[in-house]
Amino acid sequence: MSDWLVLVEHDRDVGQADTPHKLMRIRDYLTKPGLFAGRRPSLFNLARSYAYQSEAYYASLLAEARGHRVAPSVQTMVELSRKSLYAHALPELNAALKRDLEAGAAAEESLFIAFGQCERAGYSKFSKLLFDWFRAPLLDITLGGKKNGEIDRIRLMPVNAVKGERRDFAMQAMADFTQRRWTSPKARQTPRWTLALLIDPKEAQPPSDPASLKRFAAVAAREGVVVEPIYPNDLASLSEYDALFIRTTTSIDNFTYRFARRAEQEGMPVIDDPVSMIRCTNKVYLAELLETAGLPAPRTEILDPSMKLDNVFARLGCPVVLKAPDGSFSRQVHKVSTPEELAATAKRLFDDTALIIAQEYMPTTYDWRIGVLGGKALFACKYKMARGHWQIIKRDDSGKVIEGGSETLPVDAAPSRVIELAENAARLIGDGLYGVDIKENEAGVYVIEINDNPNLEVGVEGAVLKDALWREIIGWFSQRLEARMAPVAR
Repeated sequence: MSDWLVLVEHDRDVGQADTPHKLMRIRDYLTKPGLFAGRRPSLFNLARSYAYQSEAYYASLLAEARGHRVAPSVQTMVELSRKSLYAHALPELNAALKRDLEAGAAAEESLFIAFGQCERAGYSKFSKLLFDWFRAPLLDITLGGKKNGEIDRIRLMPVNAVKGERRDFAMQAMADFTQRRWTSPKARQTPRWTLALLIDPKEAQPPSDPASLKRFAAVAAREGVVVEPIYPNDLASLSEYDALFIRTTTSIDNFTYRFARRAEQEGMPVIDDPVSMIRCTNKVYLAELLETAGLPAPRTEILDPSMKLDNVFARLGCPVVLKAPDGSFSRQVHKVSTPEELAATAKRLFDDTALIIAQEYMPTTYDWRIGVLGGKALFACKYKMARGHWQIIKRDDSGKVIEGGSETLPVDAAPSRVIELAENAARLIGDGLYGVDIKENEAGVYVIEINDNPNLEVGVEGAVLKDALWREIIGWFSQRLEARMAPVAR
């Protein structure tokens, strides 16, 4: 759990009458590291200068080393020091700014953003998104640029430059931010950790159903961990937790990646981390990775629109499986058996991507799904093919989903060659939670995919381990949080 601490360079910058939170001079924070042994405060670094190697810079740097949460982070200081370093955020920010203007916000030459709130009415969407990108307490935005109504400059606002009514607004915004609920009011004792569980209530087929997540939370509570759901619009509150567990389908181009990125910036243990998401969601990358590592996989070719398809069947056999790089759970995966089907399907896929995958077809009655956590096999399932179909999931033209059955085995009851291959494949990606899909036939075992967001449900993946499945996941988070706290306790 964390409490709030406000760092200032001079006592007159923020007075104790301005905030109920503890105030500390930055110099004292730098020179007295033992003050917070065993605790994990959340810090607002309200400095007069955020220059490289300034006291404020070192305060945020040392806060990260001590396992404390701090805003702004050193990364934010560096990024906002030069426009070229935050240019990657401008298209999305300018789009949000435009939406607020179109909704009736008055045009301004500059905006002041304090703790995610804008001083001017009508800019709530923009200010929230800006705070999502750069979790900085005080920001000054200059508008105009080459196009009227777009961002010309973003800079960290020094606290001593905030005066009068603007200062009152900033203090109120800080109070609003820190008063958000972030622990259960019914909790009778201080938990060891708080875990944010990212879910999307609108998702039709999430990787864990509500009953499974409820069970996970109950098991976590017995382990001294409070689990709270957060939602796609809750990025600004992520820093109030100790760790993040993403339980909605991940994608590089949706909110899940932004949550994972923010968690990593905060130094929070996260499943799934951004690197794993990038690697697992792209089958082109996985194909190259498996080939480079020498792990067995179906014969695979990477195709681009300029390539001739005449000899694909000759090289890979017939039929061939075509895949979009970022499809998941049988989405954008097609079996083609004729040159005409191959050409037409490839053309459709190339409408959305520069590269696609052509893969040898390996018919089996089931696929192995081996869950791997921290490099070790966690569960072993057989996902059976949908009735009358070649995949585990069949989608008809109306969008109806038909799934095959499943069978879960103890890990030590699964073939050792399957388990060994799954663990080796997962370790190529990282140290988190992965679902490795493997086909097994008389010729051997072959990796089909490595998934960063595997399903976890009580009656399927948890059918053998039961509550031990959830304890293993809680243990993964706890080990990393304890390791992070170790330098503080010394």
